[in-house]
Amino acid sequence: MSLFNLRSWIQGISFLILTYGGRFGLRLGHFLPCFACPYVGSCSGHCYLMALQGSIWGAQIPWAHLISVRGLRALGMFAGFSFLVIIFSKTWCGWICPFGTLQDWISWVRRKLAVREAEFSESFRNALKPVKYILLVLLIIIPMFIANAGLHPDFKLPFCQLCPAKPLMPVFEGNFQHFAIDTTNTITFVMSALSMLLTAGFLVGMMFKDRFFCIFCPLLALISLFDRFGLLQLKKNIRSCTGCAHCEQICPMDISDVHREEQKEPVISQDCTLCLKCAEHCPEDKTLSLEFMKKPLFSSSRKYVARHSIKTKR
Repeated sequence: MSLFNLRSWIQGISFLILTYGGRFGLRLGHFLPCFACPYVGSCSGHCYLMALQGSIWGAQIPWAHLISVRGLRALGMFAGFSFLVIIFSKTWCGWICPFGTLQDWISWVRRKLAVREAEFSESFRNALKPVKYILLVLLIIIPMFIANAGLHPDFKLPFCQLCPAKPLMPVFEGNFQHFAIDTTNTITFVMSALSMLLTAGFLVGMMFKDRFFCIFCPLLALISLFDRFGLLQLKKNIRSCTGCAHCEQICPMDISDVHREEQKEPVISQDCTLCLKCAEHCPEDKTLSLEFMKKPLFSSSRKYVARHSIKTKR
């Protein structure tokens, strides 16, 4: 089985488990490092970003309430999130995340329709890199400061209110209610209207660009903080690299770091989702390898590329 087929199977199974597992009593917790949306009633677990926002809502000094039940629960969820990220690294993004899988399905439709993928210049991509970190900081400080200012509790989960996964993922259980504008009050009206605008924008972006939402994903930013601690590492043998640039051409995130790196062996960058398309398309033996605790799980090879008739995406 090719790595592409293996990844597709794991993505499909993960999508089914995370989206519908709750119907069968499966409970995986509230600290998953992927966009398993809690607004999907049948989900088996959900994205840690909701728990993160909820745990700091109204906390004037986040560390002052750690000994409380609420604080210990927040610490427990962070510990669970950290453990899962350290064990599986960014395979949560490239192999497991239901919203990432949805983006890949949309990209598949685009290719079937022969629609050319939009190309971003390197300078433009570099300019976008900080956005996900800015969003990560905002989703932490907004609940804290707005709650302390005594404003409306509708601000409690600002990112979740605007996240495109909120209206899109419930569709897979036949729920379209989050596509409506909420006129309960001015705040809910503005938030739901913004949600519709952002969702429409991201849908268009995902149709013309691989993993478009991942460029801005604050969860990817949070996971990236653990890159150096992950037991799964993408390594490059600098000496055997011929500079063919296949890794850069095939990367859904347009990452050039793997191709250009000439000193360090670990090549997981902040935008990497560890989909391993770079290693799968590398035609040089053992130039790119996925390692778990320094033991190789998959390595690039000429035979693999020839056997699976691999071509670049463009």
